[in-house]
Amino acid sequence: MIHTYNITGMTCNNCVAKVKSELLKIGEITSADIQLNAPQATLSMHKHVNQTVLQVAINKAGNYTITESGHQHPSSISTAPEVEKSWLLTYKPLLLVFTFITGISLVASWQNDFHLNNWMHYFMAGFFLAFSFFKLLDLQGFANSYSTYDVLAKHWRGYGMLYPFIELALGIAYLTQWNPTITNIATIVVMGFSAIGVIQSVLEKRKIKCACLGAVFNLPMSTVTIVEDLLMVAMAAAMLIL
Repeated sequence: MIHTYNITGMTCNNCVAKVKSELLKIGEITSADIQLNAPQATLSMHKHVNQTVLQVAINKAGNYTITESGHQHPSSISTAPEVEKSWLLTYKPLLLVFTFITGISLVASWQNDFHLNNWMHYFMAGFFLAFSFFKLLDLQGFANSYSTYDVLAKHWRGYGMLYPFIELALGIAYLTQWNPTITNIATIVVMGFSAIGVIQSVLEKRKIKCACLGAVFNLPMSTVTIVEDLLMVAMAAAMLIL
């Protein structure tokens, strides 16, 4: 369901970013489109969220007020329950990206007498380059989503803006095989730390958007995201040993 609200008190894009970040922390809200020129919030929800809850959330961002606009989107009027997508259909974008990276890295490593260590280098390069690309398509959207669950990004939004560039740097480092020891240690630290917020969100059963592919795809947070982060940690640790 989709609802539109009026918001007063916003004066700049920073206000918009703060309000959006706080609204997205509400588990039932799947997306939030905040406009400054005509101060409104268009919210997509799993189920209706009371206006009081919305007001409490944006009060954390600053001195803002949210009220019903009176406009109801046609899609918010439901005559039948929504059909829940299958697991395969839900995670199709992520599975396709992983399959593509796996295939390309196998082809690349096979040209140089296949060795597991070489394949993992190519895979990690492809992973970080591809995932940083999707995040950079909408950097601000990614930062807003990431701040809803990452331990550091919750308190410092700048980390969400910086994170895709960290992944890009790691991708280039793996591709060029620059100082493998430092690169692998950095991967373990970055991905291990990222996994903390993901694990907390899954354990708390929060229905929030996963930002692994940026703001381009609407992927729900689940154990799939935990596996993704910990797989990178495990592969980096393996390359330190092999």
